[in-house]
Amino acid sequence: MLKLNRLLSVGVFCGSSLGARKEYAQAAGALGRLLAEQDIALIYGGGHIGLMGAVADAVLEVGGRAVGVIPTMLRKKEVAHEGLTELRVVESMSERKQLIGELSDAFIVLPGGIGTLDEMFEVWTWTQLGIQHKPVGLLNVQGYFDPLLQFIDRSVDEGFLRAEHREVLRVEHDPARLLTLLEPS
Repeated sequence: MLKLNRLLSVGVFCGSSLGARKEYAQAAGALGRLLAEQDIALIYGGGHIGLMGAVADAVLEVGGRAVGVIPTMLRKKEVAHEGLTELRVVESMSERKQLIGELSDAFIVLPGGIGTLDEMFEVWTWTQLGIQHKPVGLLNVQGYFDPLLQFIDRSVDEGFLRAEHREVLRVEHDPARLLTLLEPS
């Protein structure tokens, strides 16, 4: 299969809540518009609420492609975004992560809770283990990830994480610059 030397799809992991700061939703919207303007498909958790809904709505508002992957149990709780380009329904959260991983050329993580962190650490681990070779980026809105990054850097200092694996995780506060960092070389 011929692979173009550009991102065709980006998996986005983010909160199902909007969070305490308006800047989180603003960043999600900016990222969504940027993806659509650059003809990069959004691959995400399929929800219409929180930052998930904000990024998907922004993609759709400017004519982009938004593909949601949602487990049956969450669709039944009426959190599925029914206005997407495509909504894929899977049986479990594990299947959701696996399919998002397969459909995405790179990953961007916005602020979120444990589900978001679980998704980030899983795809980052896949890269560390050589299961995939896809970059992972943190959109560090308002310094949200600063304490986590301090912990990750301590893991390097304490010998639990290799520096080259730490470098796989790209960090930026500007969506356009982060997308540039994730582009294939």
